[in-house]
Amino acid sequence: MQYDYTRLFVSVHTMAKFVIEGGQPLNGEIEPIGNKNAVLKMMAAALLTTETVIINNVPAISDVLVMAEILQDLGATVIHDKKNKILEINAASVKKTVIKSELAKKLRASNTLLGPLLARFGTVTSTLPGGDKIGPREMNAHFDGLSQLGAHISFLSDDIFCLKGRLRGQSVFLYEPSVTATENVMLAAVLTSGTTTVDNAAAEPHVRALAEMLNSMGAKIQGAGTNRLIIEGVKKIAGTTVTTPPDFIYIGTMIVLAIITGGELKIRNVSAADIKPFEYFFGKLGARWHFQENVLIVPSRQTKKITDPVWARTKGIYSQPWPCFPSDMMSLMIVLATQVKGSMLFFEKMYPGRMFFADYLNGLGANIVIADPHRVIVNGSSILRGGKLFAPDLRAGMAHVAAGLIAHGNTTVEAVEHIDRGYPMIETTLQSLGAKIIRSQS
Repeated sequence: MQYDYTRLFVSVHTMAKFVIEGGQPLNGEIEPIGNKNAVLKMMAAALLTTETVIINNVPAISDVLVMAEILQDLGATVIHDKKNKILEINAASVKKTVIKSELAKKLRASNTLLGPLLARFGTVTSTLPGGDKIGPREMNAHFDGLSQLGAHISFLSDDIFCLKGRLRGQSVFLYEPSVTATENVMLAAVLTSGTTTVDNAAAEPHVRALAEMLNSMGAKIQGAGTNRLIIEGVKKIAGTTVTTPPDFIYIGTMIVLAIITGGELKIRNVSAADIKPFEYFFGKLGARWHFQENVLIVPSRQTKKITDPVWARTKGIYSQPWPCFPSDMMSLMIVLATQVKGSMLFFEKMYPGRMFFADYLNGLGANIVIADPHRVIVNGSSILRGGKLFAPDLRAGMAHVAAGLIAHGNTTVEAVEHIDRGYPMIETTLQSLGAKIIRSQS
């Protein structure tokens, strides 16, 4: 049956808030959602073939609904079995190469449709995409990478652009290891004649998952998970059935929530390799966990104390490309640090707008010094008290929920539609673990 994405998108984006009564430890066992950043690019990859693509373990997040709406607008058939977490996409009827502006502005990942449409049709027109407002998120890396394959860009207005050209395999250098730029070049190159090498490529788990999917469709990609990709172009790729891997940012989020609330949490189906970067940095805050096969266990009542005060003050936690600490975990780690004895420097190198949410934590009783748009110093541990918060973006919104879970009294977090983009019905999951949280319409 055809899914009514327009109706669902409107309902998801009705203004809502969370009301949280803090102080409850989270205990229990959960399954992580499918990787948000993987599934959106897997959906984009379906445009490369006229055969059916089936994606399993699809997270019920609003971003998936928007991407599906874009694919449908282009002419694809999208069937979504929400109960069983399955998407079925067939792009055989796609003829349109113009991405509707109002849809592109709703979703940052709409930019990864450029590569597939350019490869298949030789042209694509779109609008500078939307997404979280965490600082400048320009498209230069995308345009630069695709132009090295032979695409030509022209701007039709301040934010509407057109890419055209017959692509050929080339040696591509990305001036930064952008995840989505890497994925765009990879998606474009699989159907491009000749061999493409991509140096300074992103190596995140979701980039590797996309390459594995494309190879299952008949592409020839080597080096996924490293900083150098070698892509031998093929004339045609087929449909496939693929499973979205677990979302390591969701896993990291739940680890933080367990530690700050003092509960014991078991997380099933966790790849130790995907969360290896977390282990080092969490350890600097005194946090620990262990594995029983593929089940990650976060023990209760942990000693939360900076283990290396000199390192914490001079180096601290700083975002870097994989396999170092991911920017998407920065906001939640700041909340964790408010509960840890000692001072820790946090350095967000990528997005100058990501750190400003921390000032609202000070309103709850945290002791955070905002040194500049990229750096804050968290002095812990602090007793937080409930208050009124707003979700400015996906990750800061979830960090505010985390603060509410440990604050004394009641906390409201408004504009939770941002949180729905990466944490589907998170209040239901948290309730099952013992949290006192409800969703309320504003």
